[in-house]
Amino acid sequence: LADHDIAPRHPLELIIFQNEEGGKTGSRALVGRVFPFELDIVTASGHPIRDGIARLGGDPARLEEARREPGTMAGFLELHIEQGALLEAAGIQIGVVEGIVGIRRWNVTVRGAQNHAGTTPMPQRRDALVAAADFVRAANEVATTMPGRQVATVGRIEAVPGAPNVVPGEVRATLEIRDLEMAKIARVFGEIETRARAIEADREVAIAFEQFYESLAAPTDPRFRDIIEAAAADLGYSHTRMPSGAGHDAQSMAELGQVGMIFVPSRAGISHSPDEYTAPDDVARGANVLLRAVLALDRAAR
Repeated sequence: LADHDIAPRHPLELIIFQNEEGGKTGSRALVGRVFPFELDIVTASGHPIRDGIARLGGDPARLEEARREPGTMAGFLELHIEQGALLEAAGIQIGVVEGIVGIRRWNVTVRGAQNHAGTTPMPQRRDALVAAADFVRAANEVATTMPGRQVATVGRIEAVPGAPNVVPGEVRATLEIRDLEMAKIARVFGEIETRARAIEADREVAIAFEQFYESLAAPTDPRFRDIIEAAAADLGYSHTRMPSGAGHDAQSMAELGQVGMIFVPSRAGISHSPDEYTAPDDVARGANVLLRAVLALDRAAR
């Protein structure tokens, strides 16, 4: 903007969050959603989060000073790689994000009967791991057969005691469900829970759910979508509207004002991996759309 002597009518801020996607700090701190108890959570490194912030040069005692109040931001635009393969597969250059999915996660505990693997006949077993396998299949079937774009994932599973000569008496797992509508997430969970009750009866086990995480769905602003779409069209870039299946900083920033998102292709849909790659030309196209969208919003804002 400075190189082209363009002066926006409204204040323009550029921000790069230290913690991409705002898991425990980053954009969540900006909207005041980092709570004291979270800073004391001990991570896999063996240290609490507040110590990690300090090691990176931050001051966990001053996070509140970064907080913005709702209504102080006219809008937030985020440019991001897709982290999926839809754009590349379709040969489309720009994704206009319709919304960021909501997420709910549960700890799932399956309790059966621990016993000796050599002396317990198969018909007499109350194997928690076999029941957990049924549960994994059931969760996948519910999410696959129900109409819509919802996804359900059992991403972690642990058999207790985890010995080769012991019938597992307990399994600890996680269940995650994502969709653009929180009500749809509730429906998917309800169906999965119903299937779990049937597994309980069939396998003579107990299955318990404990929700430990919720991130609300964040639809993007319709006006922002139109502006991003128009910017891509003006530049001659192919584009499509699509949901975001991953969480993003815009999800937190939606608490402060309207948000919009631009996606560019990810090679082979690979993300959160050393093999993650987006071509420089795609990055440039995304930046061009972002620039045009910012200028259009600046003109349109009061």
